[in-house]
Amino acid sequence: MNARASAQQYRQTAVQSAVLEASPHRLVALLLAGLRERLQLALACLEKGDLARKGQAIGEACRIIAELDGSLDHAAGGEVAAGLAALYDYAQRRLLDANLHNDPTPLQEVDGLIAEIESAWRAIEPAAA
Repeated sequence: MNARASAQQYRQTAVQSAVLEASPHRLVALLLAGLRERLQLALACLEKGDLARKGQAIGEACRIIAELDGSLDHAAGGEVAAGLAALYDYAQRRLLDANLHNDPTPLQEVDGLIAEIESAWRAIEPAAA
């Protein structure tokens, strides 16, 4: 196994451990952080001209957004859940534009929106038990 494969395996194991031990709040935080990582990766790949990897990173970002959207509790969340659902739908459409047109602007826009959500989510983190 080469060093890159070993590092990837280590990272995957660390992520799996973090998920298994995480509270629901922490799981959402991990999804938001992972989403932002994929958006940054897509931007870097676009800049380098690695369009295949850019498309893969955008696809992964879209799957994370779908997971976040699917986790919304519309009954309990009311207007907040509806607003997040609309934002996730908008983000998906912008990522489609970025992928189709190899345009960094929608990637940057979505990253900025998700950064705001991530910041707000961290601000409401429950106190550790």
